[in-house]
Amino acid sequence: MLTYDSLKSLPQKVAGPAYDVRKVTSGIVHFGVGNFFRAHLGYYVDRVLALPDQQHWGITGVGLRSGGNSDRKAEEFRAQEGLYSLTEIAADGKAEIRVMGCLRDYLQAPDEPETVLALLADKATKIVSMTITEGGYNIDETTGEFRTSLPAVQEDLANPKKPSTIFGFVVEGLRRRREAGHGGLTVMSCDNLRHNGDVSRKAFVGYARAVDADLAEWIDQNVTFPNAMVDRITPSVSDEGKSKLNERSGLEDLQPLLSEDFIQWVIEDKFAAGRPAFDKVGVEFTDQVSAYEHAKIRMLNSSHLILSAAGMLLNLELVDQVLGEPRVHKFVDSVLEKDVIPTLKAPPGVDLHKYKATLLTRFSNAAMADQVARIASDATSKAQVFWTETVRAVLEGGRERTRIVYCMALLLELLRGRNEKGEKIALQEPFLTAEQLNIAASDDFEASIGLPAFDSWRDLLTPEIKQEIVRDRELIRQKGVLASLPV
Repeated sequence: MLTYDSLKSLPQKVAGPAYDVRKVTSGIVHFGVGNFFRAHLGYYVDRVLALPDQQHWGITGVGLRSGGNSDRKAEEFRAQEGLYSLTEIAADGKAEIRVMGCLRDYLQAPDEPETVLALLADKATKIVSMTITEGGYNIDETTGEFRTSLPAVQEDLANPKKPSTIFGFVVEGLRRRREAGHGGLTVMSCDNLRHNGDVSRKAFVGYARAVDADLAEWIDQNVTFPNAMVDRITPSVSDEGKSKLNERSGLEDLQPLLSEDFIQWVIEDKFAAGRPAFDKVGVEFTDQVSAYEHAKIRMLNSSHLILSAAGMLLNLELVDQVLGEPRVHKFVDSVLEKDVIPTLKAPPGVDLHKYKATLLTRFSNAAMADQVARIASDATSKAQVFWTETVRAVLEGGRERTRIVYCMALLLELLRGRNEKGEKIALQEPFLTAEQLNIAASDDFEASIGLPAFDSWRDLLTPEIKQEIVRDRELIRQKGVLASLPV
């Protein structure tokens, strides 16, 4: 088991913290201590702590649940005094292993709510960060406003000084902070969500407004919510995976972590109470975060969805296996090169062709064991987010549309719920009605074009384009994915 004492005798291939972990104090409170947080924000903070006069930027993790796995996680973090190992593996198999000392404490909010609230109100706390998943911000997709109707939120609103949700904890902590005269801080989303700072502001100020309009105004004026783009593939680690990681490292780590060697964080420099020296450890600061978001969504996320749809139909489990098919690799490369890049404005200083090459290398990293089923879940919603701008640019611009039409056919074949052999696949489409799922599963190709997946560009689907979609679906059925790909 990792402890402070074990840092004195780490295996030769394992790097330890480049700072005295005993001298690190907490300046960041993070909600949602999952693998991505530990490999991303934790990674950057670990490097910051090695710089002069930065030891006050340690992290206190907060879990919003108790019982079961949550209790186990808390026990293991505490037993290891917050230490954990990170194994970074490149596409060529080269690995680097280090022990991280940035996590200084771990609290379970349901079991120690007053401790969490006191920490949020503490003057030493400068940043509240979170990874609560893209859907965790409780925003109504129709109105764009914070939903106060959620039962857990209603409970917090009825007794705001004894919260259970992240919104209740953070806003009550800010209320106490204002009362103590400690000023504002930064609320920083680390979720893979477009305009995540703006969404966070809407969520927390929206909740605060339902509690106290004056408090909401104070938060709006004194708390900053920087937008950011985060990127790093960090797979889940099974018990077997933990054993393999520990065998590789020579450690006895209860919470070993795996990630790719690539990492990126682009963020607005809007910090109300100061920030770590992130600019000295590779974080990119810009007021054009949306440009990076566009590039990531239209290149990484869009091609990820193509690979997952093809993989599900081909009955392949992992992204690297799908990309390992030469015809699939060539097709995805062509979509990016011919359909996406010519219609996408590059972020400042970014070469989109090099970015494409980097993405394809990352996707080929077998060590990540990236599951296509995970990426293919809720493909209807993802297509509207990831594909819309490219599809509209191609169709409105009168550009050659062969590949884009094929992608639409590929998606409808995925929604059918069977692979190219006719075998059922695990389809997760939580927002389709039973009637829509029946249409998707039917052989009525014309009717399936009316499914919501194409709503964002439906006005551009001429009778000719619809015929082409039907034709491509027929080709996929007749020849299979690999033989029907337009490469």
